[in-house]
Amino acid sequence: MKTYLIKDTCIVSDAKKIYGDVLIENARIAKIGSNLSTNKNVVEINGSNQFLLPGVIDDQVHFREPGLTHKATIYTEAKAAIAGGTTSFMEMPNTSPAALTQELLEQKYSIAQQSSLANYSFFMGTSNDNYEEVMKTNAKKNEVCGIKVFMGSSTGNMLVDNALVLDKVFAGSELLIATHCEEERMIKENLEKLKREKSVLAPSDHPIIRNEAACFESSFKAIQFAKKYDSRLHILHISTAKELQLFTNMIPLEDKRITAEVCVHHLHFSSDDYATLGNLIKCNPAIKAPNNRKALWEALLDDRLDIIATDHAPHVWEEKNESYEKAHAGLPLVQHSLLLLLHYVKEGKISMEKMVEKMSHAVAKCFQIKDRGFIREGYFADLVLVDMNEAQTVSKQNILYKCGWSPLEGFSFPATIKKTFVNGHLVYDNSQFDESSFGKRLQFNR
Repeated sequence: MKTYLIKDTCIVSDAKKIYGDVLIENARIAKIGSNLSTNKNVVEINGSNQFLLPGVIDDQVHFREPGLTHKATIYTEAKAAIAGGTTSFMEMPNTSPAALTQELLEQKYSIAQQSSLANYSFFMGTSNDNYEEVMKTNAKKNEVCGIKVFMGSSTGNMLVDNALVLDKVFAGSELLIATHCEEERMIKENLEKLKREKSVLAPSDHPIIRNEAACFESSFKAIQFAKKYDSRLHILHISTAKELQLFTNMIPLEDKRITAEVCVHHLHFSSDDYATLGNLIKCNPAIKAPNNRKALWEALLDDRLDIIATDHAPHVWEEKNESYEKAHAGLPLVQHSLLLLLHYVKEGKISMEKMVEKMSHAVAKCFQIKDRGFIREGYFADLVLVDMNEAQTVSKQNILYKCGWSPLEGFSFPATIKKTFVNGHLVYDNSQFDESSFGKRLQFNR
């Protein structure tokens, strides 16, 4: 493995910016300082006028393998992630077959070991009838990111709606429980009501069917289970102003037993965008009215919302261009999440230090990831070098998702990802990939 010395760059980590050098050796950050030099054979990189960030850790992606590989594969989506500065991901269990047994879970790790350019972990899936298998994950608490519970239906038909099963899972899990929270009963009622009123439904009906009340009801229920057993609960993709009253910023993240995530599309789009983008922004939970987006930003900045993620969920073009009711729900986003937040940094909506906290530091803290998420001596060298003075526009020609499209096509970012290191390996360098080394399985300090 090569030794690298990044010189004269702006290092963003631990809530501050410092100018200096970073020495990368044997997969890790060997030294941080000024005017560093080494007698060893070193590849020197000029980082002046650029920002060095810890690699993004995305705690919610759908890479579709196994079984749904016409949409995406672990290889293709991890490659797209790397190009966008995401160096580690945690992938969801609703593949085909779903990861509902320990054997199927380990099969996904095996695929990633042989094909993922990024570091990886996979959630164990929960159903109404696999409780014993789920509880076996406790023995792997240092090797598995968590348990996923779909308390609202989404792609993959993994809805867990048996209250007795939910009670047992929250009581028995020693790992973090990540939930998709939408109340299924309310969604069905809203859908049937609209069908009686309209002959044809449109994408703009999506936030009416999957409304604020359905999200709040389910999130409230999950929190009641978590409080009952002092479970470690992490609620994914919060999308409503109403839910924000359920979370606190009065205690440090490390002490929270209940945490929350917001996704980039809920921070960027609103229901006004259905008029131009239609099913391309159909996702679960739905993108909702602008007042929700405003409230999400406020909660992100005051720490009621802990993490920024993508819920990257690619579908092929034909699946998105069906009628509203048949169109698949989900957006491909992992290549552009960091760039999108850098757009908001440039606009003054969020500081770069805060962005790094929410996309790297907080994810590492929340999941207790070992030696990642910060630019610190001894930590793995998962690093991203960014040029904030070189713009980039999303186009079909530079999209790396297997599905080949993005809801952000035509959008110009103010920044460009220049280099991405994973475990000290320079895997992405000015649009070129070195695929001679793959990512590692994430480990957890639990």
